[in-house]
Amino acid sequence: MFPIRPHRSTGMLSTASGAASALLRARAAEWEIDLIETPTSLTMHVWGSELCLIPEDGAVRIELRAPEQRLIGVLQDSATELFESHGMAIIWDNVDEGALAPGLALMRVESVVQQTPGFVRVRVSGPDAGRFGQSNLHFRLLIAPQGRQPVWPRIAANGRTRWPEGEDALHRPVYTVADQRDNWVEFDIFAHEGSPTCDWAARVQPGEAVGLMGPGGGWCSDAASIWLFGDETALPAIRRMLAIARGEVRAFVRAAVEDMAELADDLRVTRCDDLLTALADCNIAPEGDLHVWFAGHATQAREARRHLATRGLNKRQFTAAAYWGQPDSRA
Repeated sequence: MFPIRPHRSTGMLSTASGAASALLRARAAEWEIDLIETPTSLTMHVWGSELCLIPEDGAVRIELRAPEQRLIGVLQDSATELFESHGMAIIWDNVDEGALAPGLALMRVESVVQQTPGFVRVRVSGPDAGRFGQSNLHFRLLIAPQGRQPVWPRIAANGRTRWPEGEDALHRPVYTVADQRDNWVEFDIFAHEGSPTCDWAARVQPGEAVGLMGPGGGWCSDAASIWLFGDETALPAIRRMLAIARGEVRAFVRAAVEDMAELADDLRVTRCDDLLTALADCNIAPEGDLHVWFAGHATQAREARRHLATRGLNKRQFTAAAYWGQPDSRA
């Protein structure tokens, strides 16, 4: 049975279909996404949605189909960015110009609590809280500069998201949903020097506004065998996946003992001092229904990706994510 995608949007691209198809193929290869090609269309499936190119009288019709209206906005933004960057303008049949950026939920801070010596737990509340932590692990936290009223991103006339700039530019780190119930969401911040998010958590007061954009970032694999490797920054995601995983799980974590107290009695979890050594020591073969998830510093993520590919795992059998050590990281 195919998933239901009741929300739709169309647009027209005044260009040769070959040029448009080449761009979509390049984007799909970059994102490691398969395309479905028929004699009359080229379709990319992403985020549970579809972006379809259909040649039509010297132009190209773009059809978007998604299970949620917010994902239509995300697809419009992404498609417009892709084609406009190569001089191809899309005329959409409908753009919600001036509305808040797709996926943006305006929330209020409820509490900030020292969860462990290394982590602070933040609770925020709002009417859109229910969609977070459902089918996706992560979200983007939007924080206004200190002393300024927040200026939120909105949809421009061309379907792109217009982000505030200059003195109103937002800090936009990525975090993992630790828990979600009723109208609130909780997430954990790893305390470290030089973090704008840590500075915000230290000064923020209950009732202050904050934005959550998403959710996104994928879900826990449903493979029969799951291997998790991560450092302190990945600990919230590992904790979440341990709670929701359906398959057999083994986790290796490089973090302070006191920050892992909640997992002390979980026999699936092993504390280690070096993630790459732990990965190399595990007998992970490419056969069978398995998934390896690795997250940490960008350099280690690249090495883990190379190591797993060398072992013969295909791209669908592992994830190697850089959680820090790169621009726009999770800080």
